[in-house]
Amino acid sequence: MRIGRVAVSHTSKGESIPAIGEVFRFWIVTNKYIKVVRSGERTNAAGKPVSNIILLSISDDDYSSLRPHLEYVNLPNHQVLHEAGGKLEFVYFPNRGLISLVVVMKDGRTAEAGVVGNEGFTGAPAAVGLSRGPLRAVVQITGDGFRAKVGALQKTLEAAPHFRLLLNRYVAIRGMQIAQTAACNRLHGIEQRLARWLLMTQDRVDSGSLRITHDFLATMLGTDRPSVSLAAGVLQKKGFIEYARGAVKITNRKKLESSTCECYAVIRQYDGELGLK
Repeated sequence: MRIGRVAVSHTSKGESIPAIGEVFRFWIVTNKYIKVVRSGERTNAAGKPVSNIILLSISDDDYSSLRPHLEYVNLPNHQVLHEAGGKLEFVYFPNRGLISLVVVMKDGRTAEAGVVGNEGFTGAPAAVGLSRGPLRAVVQITGDGFRAKVGALQKTLEAAPHFRLLLNRYVAIRGMQIAQTAACNRLHGIEQRLARWLLMTQDRVDSGSLRITHDFLATMLGTDRPSVSLAAGVLQKKGFIEYARGAVKITNRKKLESSTCECYAVIRQYDGELGLK
């Protein structure tokens, strides 16, 4: 990474989008927090390259302490990483893909509370000493990454104050985003929520084409498939997206931003607190 230059991705109309992970690296370096290495320059003990921004942002000493405990894993679509209320056995640091954090009701209904890409990690309660979490973590877009046992992470953090501070800051800001998402799911219409979700997802996967189905979108947004199909149809008719064969393609990001509610801007502001904006 070159200081002073931020990598971008582009929509199908050539609009520039800052790559969220690259901006996170830029923020840490320009704030002289800790040295950051390039994607792929670090590996786990088995030689698998690291692209997760948190793992690239910690010091060499802290990474060396955690490295023996990092297990490379594929993250297939719809795999559940943590169950709501269940004991946290692992934390996950995605390289690629997208993970949804989901609230699960007793009757089985669900609503998404947040998303995690390669800028973050799942199993966040473990970073502050908790053994259980209230959210289900499920892979939304196929990817890969690393997992470590909760005990190994917590032992590493005991002797790694900068690493602990980085994770605690991430946990705090993620909590603010979850609160905003909860308000959005309660107060705003499905079209606005769908637009927000698509924008947040593109921010993290840096792609204009998102491989997801209407059924899965309905699960994430806490509604039914017909409602999602109707909202997607409206956005497609306006020329903001295209939907075909289990994939949604964002064709006009600026217009899509104009159709969402204020929650997207608020969540992006919180991203800025982490240097992800």
